[in-house]
Amino acid sequence: MLKDFDFDKKDTTLSGTKRSELGSELAALQRKLVNSDSSLLIIVDGWESSGKGHILKDLTRELDPRYFEVSVFDDALDDYAERPFLWRFARDLPGKGRIAFFDRSFYSELMNDLKVKDERLEHHLGYISFLERMLVADNTIVLKLFLHHSENTMEKRIEKLKDDPHREFLITKDDEKQLKKYTKYLKHFDKILAMTNFDSSPWHVISSEDLKDASREAISIASSTLKSHLEQTEKKPPVPIRSGLKEKPLAKVDLKATIPEEEYEAQLEKLQEEAGELVYEMWLKKIPCVLVFEGTDAAGKGGAISRLTRLIDPRSYDVATTAAPTENESRYNYLWRFYQTFPVKGKMTIYDRSWYGRVLVERVEGFTPEHRWAAAYEEINEMEHNLVHDGLLIIKFLIVIDKEEQKRRFKDRENDPEKIHKLTDEDWRNHEKFEQYEEAMNEMVARTDTKDAPWIIVAGTQKEYARIKVLKEFISRARAFIDDHEGNKQGK
Repeated sequence: MLKDFDFDKKDTTLSGTKRSELGSELAALQRKLVNSDSSLLIIVDGWESSGKGHILKDLTRELDPRYFEVSVFDDALDDYAERPFLWRFARDLPGKGRIAFFDRSFYSELMNDLKVKDERLEHHLGYISFLERMLVADNTIVLKLFLHHSENTMEKRIEKLKDDPHREFLITKDDEKQLKKYTKYLKHFDKILAMTNFDSSPWHVISSEDLKDASREAISIASSTLKSHLEQTEKKPPVPIRSGLKEKPLAKVDLKATIPEEEYEAQLEKLQEEAGELVYEMWLKKIPCVLVFEGTDAAGKGGAISRLTRLIDPRSYDVATTAAPTENESRYNYLWRFYQTFPVKGKMTIYDRSWYGRVLVERVEGFTPEHRWAAAYEEINEMEHNLVHDGLLIIKFLIVIDKEEQKRRFKDRENDPEKIHKLTDEDWRNHEKFEQYEEAMNEMVARTDTKDAPWIIVAGTQKEYARIKVLKEFISRARAFIDDHEGNKQGK
């Protein structure tokens, strides 16, 4: 894409057109976008000193500033290094009706690293591919612009900045490195662009030899892309093909499993102490951890979480209780709100319900079209794989009871003044759909029980049994992950 780029070949169709006129056309399309269910992400990447700031100013000049944001991603701060790779970018993705401009992006760190190993490059580009595909599936246009200039032009621009005492500070080590090794960076950029020139989110290489012409081309591409998207006839996307389930994982669970009271009392505090020590060890070794609790309504998720955390330092974990998305959260991709709460290195986030609501409540209650919740299995698997590759430990618990036990617990809550606050009309409505939720849970486990993040199905009929089971599984998996983490460090 870059190696054979011809700087002398120019598109003259925009010559003489005022940038303000082109910007006004884009602004008119923005007004239509505001009232739609779509969003637009414009990535402005490219060489250092290639005029990204100039292009961004011209792209936004005529737009209504109430409906767009510009995010600048230069060198990663230490805080970012404590988070999963996509965390800082996911926070700034556009909501429905909005435009987000990225000055540099999730590509920049990889582009600036000539020594990046193929394994790391392929993983992170796969992570980026996952994000872009998911955004497009959720009606977000992903427009990627790469500003390209010649070695000679780059040298002149850097010299001009050096001669300007008010702008000399804009020159970074990356400018100097890219100029010094222009040919190597050209080859490196070309490789990344070729690997990520996806059909649904292709790259547009723009010559920035003349910045005014570059602005005209960038605005024109943005307008034509947005116009085409908004004019598309609404078509119902195909539902992903899902093979039939060969078995029902929940049918294998012994719901009658119990533990004698004396064993429960004898084991509980010892296990809680061990869990606390392991969380402290993960904090020391900077291992982030995510616990997911899903299950039947009234199965005892809250009690299991309380017993697990009882002797854990409260400074080392957070509990994220997932309710229906707020009006603002509903404007974003369903995984967006969870990226906000993923833990930093050394901390633990416990999700009382999670992203699996996409394939449970949103499926059963019809809140999400089938083609989107059916696609979520693979999206979730990819996200969890990427988080584990980033060094997170993920442990997923599914606590289940049968329909009769659920009814009995609802009745107990109804008759207990101390517990009636836990019971809602929605609980009874969901009870009537018990079989549908059970079917959804079976498919969820079958399709998202992976090597990276396997499910632990816990019988919740006897609460004491469930609590001990959760503690033991947490201890076993945390210890194995810590040992594996230490082994990997020693092997490097």
